[in-house]
Amino acid sequence: MSFGDPNNPYGPPPQGQQPGYPPQQPQGQPGYPPQPPQGQPGYGYPQGAPPQQPGYGYGYPQQPAYPGYPGGNHIPMEMPGLMKTARVLLFILAGLQILFGIIAGIAVGAAQDASNGFGSGDDTDTLAGLGFVFAALLVGVGALSIFLGVKFKNGGTGIRVTTIVYASLMILGGLSNTVQGGGGSVTFGGIISLAIAGIILASMVNGAASAWFKRPRY
Repeated sequence: MSFGDPNNPYGPPPQGQQPGYPPQQPQGQPGYPPQPPQGQPGYGYPQGAPPQQPGYGYGYPQQPAYPGYPGGNHIPMEMPGLMKTARVLLFILAGLQILFGIIAGIAVGAAQDASNGFGSGDDTDTLAGLGFVFAALLVGVGALSIFLGVKFKNGGTGIRVTTIVYASLMILGGLSNTVQGGGGSVTFGGIISLAIAGIILASMVNGAASAWFKRPRY
């Protein structure tokens, strides 16, 4: 029984094949690549790169930068050596000023009591008042010295300017005591004041002090 010419496009299709569809190629025959399994990338298409883990690059974890310091860890700035010396001198000077202020106040009070005992207290009231003012001034200046020394660590430009003014006034007072002391104890105290105030002033007017008080705070 003849089914016609298989090469004739108008003839009847071969047995087992639906009309209107191209002939099915048997699975596994040469000339057709095998179909890839479901879910695997097909041939001829680039495979996607595996996703990278966040925070890693070149096999090493990236260190997070600290806030306010781009590109790395923040290393605290160290106080200059001359400023450390001036800070210690401020604390020593504060102790002496407060001690002398207390001693001066006690001495003035004792002298006023003795004057009252002799009946001349009214004549010495003015001098006693000035003595108490001087004693209170010494205690107040000592407290200022402590305040400035403490603020050297975290203070800003205002602390630097205040310390410069304070040291300048100390130098003027030391010069006055040195000239008018007559070679006695007042002159010696003026020389000591000049030395201490000179070191404090020198520590405040250099570039290292300017950089220290203008440094960023974290």
